[in-house]
Amino acid sequence: MDATRRTFLGALAAPLATPAVVLRHGRRHRPTCGEVLAELDRGPTDPRAAAHDEDFWQTVAAAFTVDRSLINLNNGGVSPAPAVVQAAQRRHLEEANHAPAYVMWRLQQPGKEAVRQALARIAGCEAEEVALTRNASEGLQTCQFGFDLEAGDEVLCTDQDYPRMLNTFRQRAARDGIVLKTVKIPVPCEDPGEIVRRYRDGLTDRTRLILCCHVINLTGQILPVRELAALGRERGIPVIVDGAHSFAHVDFRIPDLECDYFATSLHKWLFAPIGTGLLFVRRERIPGLWPLMAANTGQEADIRKFEEIGTCPIGNYLAIADAALFHERLGTARKQERLLFLRDLWARRLGEHERVRLNTSLAPGMANGIANVRIDGIDSNELAVHLQRAHRIIVTTIRHEDFEGIRVSPSVYTTPGELERFCEAMETVAHEGLPD
Repeated sequence: MDATRRTFLGALAAPLATPAVVLRHGRRHRPTCGEVLAELDRGPTDPRAAAHDEDFWQTVAAAFTVDRSLINLNNGGVSPAPAVVQAAQRRHLEEANHAPAYVMWRLQQPGKEAVRQALARIAGCEAEEVALTRNASEGLQTCQFGFDLEAGDEVLCTDQDYPRMLNTFRQRAARDGIVLKTVKIPVPCEDPGEIVRRYRDGLTDRTRLILCCHVINLTGQILPVRELAALGRERGIPVIVDGAHSFAHVDFRIPDLECDYFATSLHKWLFAPIGTGLLFVRRERIPGLWPLMAANTGQEADIRKFEEIGTCPIGNYLAIADAALFHERLGTARKQERLLFLRDLWARRLGEHERVRLNTSLAPGMANGIANVRIDGIDSNELAVHLQRAHRIIVTTIRHEDFEGIRVSPSVYTTPGELERFCEAMETVAHEGLPD
């Protein structure tokens, strides 16, 4: 390791309150984007080897401006953006305010096309199949509302789908008389075939639409989306894929799933600005899907018809390009392996305790960086409150008809030391219970 790299990484090993600061000429210095990206390029190329290289991940952590007095283990809700993404977002906003009507629509709007191309490159699809949205919910609702359905038509999903998506179908049921049918899946599940069988058993002659999560937000369970898409094709039923927690998290490309409709949020695992998302619609399916908001005549086959939402801050979308660059230099495979490594650090340790129960399978391919855990006899909401108040550890409570627990989702800036503190706090509760 050369002297420059030793200085860069050695300074990053400073106290947790200032991990993104290094010394240069005796002064504190936050690494520039170029310096961080250069370090990422020099990191280990083998994803599994990289997962254990703490020097490398200290470099990654240097790109973020997170508050290290907190241990944020709810990155699945919404993730911090790297400093370079925040800076780009601020820059675009400032530029827009020079003369909004001119800058936004004449200068910034064309820049969305470069962002579309960058996302298509990561997704492995055509740019003309990528619409920029505000979040996964907007993309999914575009699909859920975008098909013509009649009273008595059935839609099928699981009772573990995201609540907003379930409510979307309930609204269609109330307005249009459609029928929402849900299937249950095991928690945890280690047999993808069982999930496919339950979906198949839920189909009837009236089924007109299928919704499935790629990664379930409650537990991190990965569903066999490719097989479910094949099931839909076999029956001539469109399949909508909720990829909110899989894109830029699990190492795949959208064409691998062989699906026609896929939506995700980019402010989760791509680390893009809050309020950005992606909707994929296979090119030949675009004309048959109504946009959520009215589009111009002549846009029927144009992916941009799904972006007709009125005035919005274009700078948010332009800064996606900086997140895409950071992601590509980091690499999905390296990110996936690191998140698995971090999950196993805490989950396998806590899983050995007799009172701890995992609601997520640790078997290969069943989940990735997100997992759900509970302690027998301890209310999960009270546990989450205790972790935050006593230890400044942030998790989210999950309550479902069939299970409860806390969802734990570290990120690439999370350190093994932070997970050690989380485990110690959980083990204390498992041994002694919650304090009065």
